[in-house]
Amino acid sequence: MSDSGTTTGITGIRTKAGWVGAAIGVVAAGAAAGVALERATVGRGIRQKARLALDATGPYGSLRGTPGRVAAEDGTEIYYEIDEVDESAAVPSPPARRRRLKLGRFRRNGASAPLTLVFSHGYCLNQDAWHFQRAALRGIVRAVYWDQRSHGRSEHGRDQAEGGPATIDQLGRDLKRVIDAAAPEGPLVLIGHSMGGMTVMALAEQFPELIQERVAGVAFVGTSSGKLAAVTFGLPAVGARAFRVLAPGVLRLLGAQADLVERGRRATADLFAGIIKRYSFGSDDVDPAVARFAERMIEATPIDVVAEFYPAFTEHEKAEALDVLDGLPGLVLAGDKDLLTPSEHSRAIAERLPDTELVIVPDAGHLVMLEHPDLVNGHLAALLAEAADAARAPLPQALRELAGTALDGARPA
Repeated sequence: MSDSGTTTGITGIRTKAGWVGAAIGVVAAGAAAGVALERATVGRGIRQKARLALDATGPYGSLRGTPGRVAAEDGTEIYYEIDEVDESAAVPSPPARRRRLKLGRFRRNGASAPLTLVFSHGYCLNQDAWHFQRAALRGIVRAVYWDQRSHGRSEHGRDQAEGGPATIDQLGRDLKRVIDAAAPEGPLVLIGHSMGGMTVMALAEQFPELIQERVAGVAFVGTSSGKLAAVTFGLPAVGARAFRVLAPGVLRLLGAQADLVERGRRATADLFAGIIKRYSFGSDDVDPAVARFAERMIEATPIDVVAEFYPAFTEHEKAEALDVLDGLPGLVLAGDKDLLTPSEHSRAIAERLPDTELVIVPDAGHLVMLEHPDLVNGHLAALLAEAADAARAPLPQALRELAGTALDGARPA
């Protein structure tokens, strides 16, 4: 392309991107104003040093397990890690207390098998989004963390590289491949955040026999079973309508100019940091290092991947798939200030799963597991205790104590 053609392309991208900026500008105005004031008083070099200092603060995203890879149906390499149980934490199996689970199916060689937790992360994140949960559970329960296709260390989806759409159903089949490879036997507890929760629903819809035979519990964190096209993102009605109309086309255009747009993203990192914080957290006192950690994960998601996955959410309708999970020990948890998957969506999930615990966390946004990790860990530990008892699976006392102590002060919905 000639220089003039490149300039024209840049101008067109900026013009259309500007329309999206206008659509979300009402909400972003506060963040942008703050950034503008900061830019006027603080040099770019100082801001860059501050970001590097925050990146070096804390071990966020540094926990690693035994790595593995499995091929998805289209050949895409899906990356996962396993945190095994420390032998010193092994405990005998407890007697079953209640529930209608078919316990014999969880048995292995006549003995109760331990739980395996499978964590599925959200859109534009990676497995490290579960950092605080991983730190709390590490060594005391077997857990699998995986990167959804095109995210983290997993390969860019091969179907998508050839122009195919990214779909939630495909993610459900990816999760099945991960389970077959990393947790081929024993009872499972499936935990999904945002897009990861939708992935779990897609798995349940397509593999109900797996749910019936092996799943002992399920947790949905900040997610939705459908009707996402009606979400306003906290915008006035006119802004929300404009965003819904313009965003798909603009994202496709930006995704087609990935190299150019990535350079632009780096140049406007300060502005986007404010927007990311606005849509990730519900309180103003989030640890700056944690906020920066969230920024890093989102920034690491290429713009073409952002564009590929966005349409999948408006087509996501899995309310009926929840029926497959009815009767299992469950947890549905969301922040009361979640602008991406509002808490009403979690209430709708809980209505379809009356045996689950519904928790709406005050002053929490979409990344509630990073914003209020102790509270999330406590409720998750309580779910694991209930699932382990139902499946007659062993569970360390430390985890039962975590369920009891961490729930002190929690305020369920």
